[in-house]
Amino acid sequence: MCLTKGSKFYSIINFKCPQCHEGDFFLHKKNWKLSKITALHSNCSNCNLKYMLEPSFYYGAMYVAYALTVGIAITVFLISNLIFALELWESFIAIIVVLILGGPINLKISRIIWINIFVKFDKKHLKK
Repeated sequence: MCLTKGSKFYSIINFKCPQCHEGDFFLHKKNWKLSKITALHSNCSNCNLKYMLEPSFYYGAMYVAYALTVGIAITVFLISNLIFALELWESFIAIIVVLILGGPINLKISRIIWINIFVKFDKKHLKK
């Protein structure tokens, strides 16, 4: 199942360390202040994985955020246009509102996806 420890999806959804799936990735898991939204622990509390793999590592997460933004915008447009039969300008307003409200979660998810691309789960860290 994709929601169990050992899957990248588990690490992404729960904001856990991509290597051990135990330690928290973000300092403030439920804080949505823009100044604290992307604050990371420096290392995993369980396996000591260094989260900043190299200087400016998370600049690559911008590409993931862009892809997520495009996917969300297309989905909102299709739902608002096909299901709710909104006018074109109303659909664009809906897209803007959803993207602004979803911006903070988009930042968090893009960072956790980015590190999960490069770091594999290590079974030796799995607690029994």
